[in-house]
Amino acid sequence: QVQLVESGGGLVQAGGSLRLSCAASGLAFTSYNMGWFRQAPGKERAFVTAISSGGSTTYYAGSVKGRFTISRDNAKNTMYLQMNSLNPDDTAVYYCAAGLGIGASDFSYWGQGTQVTVSS
Repeated sequence: QVQLVESGGGLVQAGGSLRLSCAASGLAFTSYNMGWFRQAPGKERAFVTAISSGGSTTYYAGSVKGRFTISRDNAKNTMYLQMNSLNPDDTAVYYCAAGLGIGASDFSYWGQGTQVTVSS
């Protein structure tokens, strides 16, 4: 049974930082690309960032480029999202996902999400 468990969300003031983690089990972690998506209230889920299976290639949405950093530790079956210079527009439920491609439709497995709230 595949499980993706996010952690690290919370409430932070604008300009602050948070680090999200996604612990994976039940899948061959090193074979999967991993990604972060987010869903703000009243909006559709949106792509944030993704990382290739080996960790050598990363992709970012324009809105987070330069502020967020995705990484993974394949020895620990864990992916991370370092979020800096947070602003209220980053408030959302953040989901981690695993897939064999990079497009949103290529992600087969999803976590339950973790809430990130940025106060102004």
